[in-house]
Amino acid sequence: MSARRLVGLETEYGIIRTNMPKANATVLSAQIVDAYAQLVAEQDSAAKAARWDYSDESPLADARGFAMDRAQAHPSQLTDVEPGLEDEGIWTAESIALDGNDAHVGSTLYQEKDSTDVVMNMVLGNGARLYVDHAHPEYSSPETMTPRDAVLWDQAGDEVMRRAAQAAARLGSGELLLYKNNTDNKSVSYGSHENYLMPRSIEFSAIASGLTPFFASRQIFCGAGRVGQGMLNERAAFQISQRADFFEAEVGLETTINRPIINTRDEPHANWDKYRRLHVIIGDANLGQIPTLLRVGTTNLVLSLIEAGMAPQLELAEPVLALQQISHDPTLKAKVGLRGGVQLTAIEIQRHYLHAAENYCAARGIADPDTTEILTRWAQMLDLLERDPMDAADQIDWIAKYQLVNGFAQRHGVELSDPRVAMLDLQWADLRTNKGLYYRLAERGAIQTLFSQQEINQAVSAPPENTRAYLRGMTLQRYAPYVVAANWDALSFAVPGARKISRFHMPEPLAGTRAQVGELFEAELEIAEFIDELARHR
Repeated sequence: MSARRLVGLETEYGIIRTNMPKANATVLSAQIVDAYAQLVAEQDSAAKAARWDYSDESPLADARGFAMDRAQAHPSQLTDVEPGLEDEGIWTAESIALDGNDAHVGSTLYQEKDSTDVVMNMVLGNGARLYVDHAHPEYSSPETMTPRDAVLWDQAGDEVMRRAAQAAARLGSGELLLYKNNTDNKSVSYGSHENYLMPRSIEFSAIASGLTPFFASRQIFCGAGRVGQGMLNERAAFQISQRADFFEAEVGLETTINRPIINTRDEPHANWDKYRRLHVIIGDANLGQIPTLLRVGTTNLVLSLIEAGMAPQLELAEPVLALQQISHDPTLKAKVGLRGGVQLTAIEIQRHYLHAAENYCAARGIADPDTTEILTRWAQMLDLLERDPMDAADQIDWIAKYQLVNGFAQRHGVELSDPRVAMLDLQWADLRTNKGLYYRLAERGAIQTLFSQQEINQAVSAPPENTRAYLRGMTLQRYAPYVVAANWDALSFAVPGARKISRFHMPEPLAGTRAQVGELFEAELEIAEFIDELARHR
């Protein structure tokens, strides 16, 4: 048991064009991804890119032992095909804006390009994936092995998006604004997903029962904060989580409709017989580095408890209701019902998990630095929140936003329904470091951080060294012209003179590390020699 585990984070970003508020978001997202592809093509840097290989995708497989019929699936679930703008009937310049009167403002860049020339899905030199996920640009981080690394390469994704927006503006797409949030407050919610590697031998029912109370309550330290309650923003009140009101089910395969607390997608991107990828859709997109650290690190520990059969025996009477009751109470005093009639606060639920993890680690002498840091921060945070949640404003996103919003409302004598408050909520998530309110607070030292901008910039170009992301990223850095496609568990090469594509499979996520294959890149081999050596290292 440890806070270390293979983890990857996914973030869908909100996007708008300032002078075209009704512009089609899918086209804007394509402009972001394609602009970044052009940027890296221009640079003599480590940030090389390759197109995505869809051949190993299986998004409709369900961990409960069956597969959803493709005809019954929501279009957003069909992530195993290349998105196409022409298929959606939105590729012409006239349809870039939904309002025909604005069509003349269309992007000069895209008026001249055929959709087949546009890069909408690519793998980066740091091992990450950048692509169009329906109406949003998405960054999926490379696989990491520690909570701190998960934070660092997630932060690198924010920097990638900033650079992409700047490149798009330079290429003629106009000013595109990106937001790291989870809702437009007009009924639409978009995801911030987590992926955790687990042994397939663990029964999925044990995973679901062990995680549900934890997921419902962990928002108290990793919620992003939202002004408004209800899917349609019906109530002008603050809540802890951006996503809580958009969940309607306890367990299920869907991700955009009838969202479940526990998602059942069974798509491991690894050796199927050995591994399960737990796909978590219930998290908020955090700008803060400490909330992401706690979100990943505590979940890693709880999964270890489940694997050991040591998870607390808690069962919420109404999980979806409990999730929303906790989110709607920034005082953290709300109690939610368990089976049998016991009532607990979110802090009390979290303490059950913390104490179980502490006892397990102490009994087995587990004291590596990553585990020690998470256990220490977890305990300190719960103590802080119990004393006064506002004391954690320099660490936790929702609390910092709560103070900012309430301070503005009190100074100006307005209610939370005031449009200026809604703008404040949106500006909090603005990725521009000179405009986003989170970044302005952090620059003043009002927000604690873990990494410098220099470290984040390095993670934009360099892959983690202790997972297969190293092999993927370094291959793209050194042999990009020969990589015709890539995905999480395969690399495909076109070698001059060869009669067919050479495909190298990577079913073991913990293979392909620097320690294992670093010498191949130091040797500066020709591409044919490199592929031969890869085969020998298999």
